Amino acid sequence: MRVSPAQRALSSGVQRGAFTRIKDAISFLASSSPARFAILIFTSLIFIMTAVLSLPAASADGQRLNFADAMFTAVSAICVTGLTTVNMATQWSTFGNVAILVGMQVGGIGVLTLASILGLAVSRKLGLRQRLMAASDSNPSRIHVGPVAESQAIRLGEVGGLLATVAASLLIIELALTALIAPRLLLAGFELWPAIWQGFYIATSAFTNTGFLPTEEGLAPFATDPWMLTVLSTGVFLGAVGFPVIFAFVRFVKTRARFSVHVKLTLVTMLILTVVGAIGILALEWGNPATLGGQDSASRPLTATFMSIMTRSGGLSTVDVSEMHGSTLLIMDMLMFVGGGSASTAGGIKVTTLAVLFLAAFAEARGDNDMQAFDRRIPGDVLRLAVSIVLWGATVVAAATISILHVTDAELDMVLFDVISAFATCGLSAGLTETLPDSGKYILSATMWAGRVGTVTLAAALAASQRRQLFTRAEERPIVG
Repeated sequence: MRVSPAQRALSSGVQRGAFTRIKDAISFLASSSPARFAILIFTSLIFIMTAVLSLPAASADGQRLNFADAMFTAVSAICVTGLTTVNMATQWSTFGNVAILVGMQVGGIGVLTLASILGLAVSRKLGLRQRLMAASDSNPSRIHVGPVAESQAIRLGEVGGLLATVAASLLIIELALTALIAPRLLLAGFELWPAIWQGFYIATSAFTNTGFLPTEEGLAPFATDPWMLTVLSTGVFLGAVGFPVIFAFVRFVKTRARFSVHVKLTLVTMLILTVVGAIGILALEWGNPATLGGQDSASRPLTATFMSIMTRSGGLSTVDVSEMHGSTLLIMDMLMFVGGGSASTAGGIKVTTLAVLFLAAFAEARGDNDMQAFDRRIPGDVLRLAVSIVLWGATVVAAATISILHVTDAELDMVLFDVISAFATCGLSAGLTETLPDSGKYILSATMWAGRVGTVTLAAALAASQRRQLFTRAEERPIVG
């Protein structure tokens, strides 16, 4: 049947009209609620990944994986967590491994940054809406109050540079890590192509702070290898420090621009937590023959430092975490709950949140009206945001812990460790995750989702609207403490 030019024109017009309506709907959602748009995109990607991993072609044995395990793996990959209920070295085919690798890359970009890139793809330009959306990843205050004072790590005019930095960081850093890991795998007996492929997989897993490993032995052959542990620690640190900090260093190299308070707080707090964590792990596990005690004295400080860095959200381990003392697990719980830097591949409440809380406590102890850091004043709304983040995070962890305790007979310290690891998208496990029933897997999946989406983004998305109160109520002071 021959189609007339008029019919072709009409059909083309209908198609263009449908595309325009979809584009307008996406643009409206992105502008009216960037947080909801980001969560919708992120959640959709999880379901797409779940469908892909459920395919028989994704499994090495050609059998369809059950939905609970496929969904858990998809959430863990997109949320760059690293917890797993299946054997990552034997479960997946080449197709499945490539899908997981893509999921780690997508998850490492960040929720709002990813949404802004997708918005850019639709609108063909980086307008104010996309700039605000991407900037929210570097400064969550913009979600609540819109454009804020331009004294942060990333200004709105530099968001295009931030997105370029994100893309360049993923490519350059992962390739550099691969170039350092692959030769070590070759020396360990790997053939050329497996060394390159697994080197890139491990590099991606380290930089995105995921913690997946494609080898059955994991890091056991390199448990005391200074080269491998140093390279992996560097990759995890670069991923956990945050793209705004990386962008600040790029800007410093180009223009000698000074570092902002955010950059300084991030670096100083991460250094303090790493040192304190390493000392704590070293002291508590020194005589444990199942962990550090089984290594020679020269290797123990390296292992303790490596494990401390992994609590930033790395998820890689050279010792059996389930054999650690309860006191050590508690220290690692606290370190994981804090996590890494803002707008990074790491999870947790973020190191700057912890720093702001301590600055507030110091200001109160000194009797100062304002929080100060590096000769700068930090406004009170930042403290309110920090408190809300901690409360939201603690609520998520408490609810998930109670729920899993109810559906399992596991001990509290084991459940708490894996729940915090899930919330902080860390990936370290005390051995609970692999034994969870399907109901527990769904609970932990929701915990990973909430942790990666971010408590600020989640709270903003759930809020029906932003209210502006045009009056001030009478003041009255309750008794605190």
